[in-house]
Amino acid sequence: MEKVVILRYAEIHLKGKNRGYFERVFSTNLERALKGLRHELRRTSGRYLVAAFDEEKSDEIMRRVSRVFGVHSYSAGLLVSNDIESIFEAAKLVAPESGSFKVQTHRGDKHYPLTSMEISAEIGGRLLGENPALRVDVHTPKHTVYIDIREGGKALVFGSFEDGLHGMPVSTAGKGLLLISGGIDSPVAGYMMAKRGLTVEALHFHSYPYTNEGAKEKVVSLAKILSEYTLVHRITAVSVTHIQEEIHKKCAAELNVTLLRRFMFRIAEKIAGREGAKCLVTGESLGQVASQTLEGLTSSNAVVSLPVLRPLIGFDKEDIIAVAKKIGTYEISVLPYEDCCTVFLPDFPAIRPSLSYIEEEEKKLDVDALVEEALSTREVIQL
Repeated sequence: MEKVVILRYAEIHLKGKNRGYFERVFSTNLERALKGLRHELRRTSGRYLVAAFDEEKSDEIMRRVSRVFGVHSYSAGLLVSNDIESIFEAAKLVAPESGSFKVQTHRGDKHYPLTSMEISAEIGGRLLGENPALRVDVHTPKHTVYIDIREGGKALVFGSFEDGLHGMPVSTAGKGLLLISGGIDSPVAGYMMAKRGLTVEALHFHSYPYTNEGAKEKVVSLAKILSEYTLVHRITAVSVTHIQEEIHKKCAAELNVTLLRRFMFRIAEKIAGREGAKCLVTGESLGQVASQTLEGLTSSNAVVSLPVLRPLIGFDKEDIIAVAKKIGTYEISVLPYEDCCTVFLPDFPAIRPSLSYIEEEEKKLDVDALVEEALSTREVIQL
């Protein structure tokens, strides 16, 4: 009898002849998540088992696998031989001390001599005979003893299913560059694209000394939390201070944020090229702020050739906050540090500026020189 953590994957089973590739990436991501903990990762016909670990680390193992995309569900359980006596000994350890229960069996090995119903009846009967404080309730039991008969003469016995993150293994969908601020939205956007298998690199724009070091540290803290899901452990930071000063000095005040966003996208595209990223990712939501109208979004898109993914585009703020709380970024995101978009913020920003008006104002700036100057401030921060 061996203690194990049982993992079941999500959409990978739909991948047909390509399933092997997704399974290999999934295994790699699990190993990366469990790095530093003694363990063995075993594959057994549609299941992954984390085994040979230190028992005092079992909660940490469960916590880490709960953050790996592609995990449909996971359970702490026991791996035993598939004979009835071994299964019963494990079931006694999993069963409750009292109250209602049932035994539910999945027979993955269809050559096993007993049916699922017969196994459940046999083990349930033995448990009742051993402990009169138990009673069977097959409809609404308080506890369930699960038995999973696997190929190779093995069985898994466990007491609960914990819901995983679902989604696809990170890196199976290529690489994108997330424009991450200190707000609520962008970390959620990064999380959602990682869930679809995208490797998410992160880029942060700051305006030191108008924004302080605390603002940058806030973003680093957010990136650290995000890295548990994305498995990426660095963030790139770029200063846009001089760009903002030039925009404020030379251009219409109502376009401050719109013009800044266009510079951010240009810089992001160049960094994406260096990093091998094939798209940009933002936390923009349609109509949430003045720069996120259709006209504002079109203005930003117009300066880049890479696709821009906006997974939150149809979300309202409450939707976004719910995800932020779920993944653990919300409490940091609401800390009162300003980001660069709040510097030189106009009293009345343009809501629906025409692209021709934006481009005319932008001619007042040496765009290429400002972009190159900003790129020269590039700093890579290891998390």
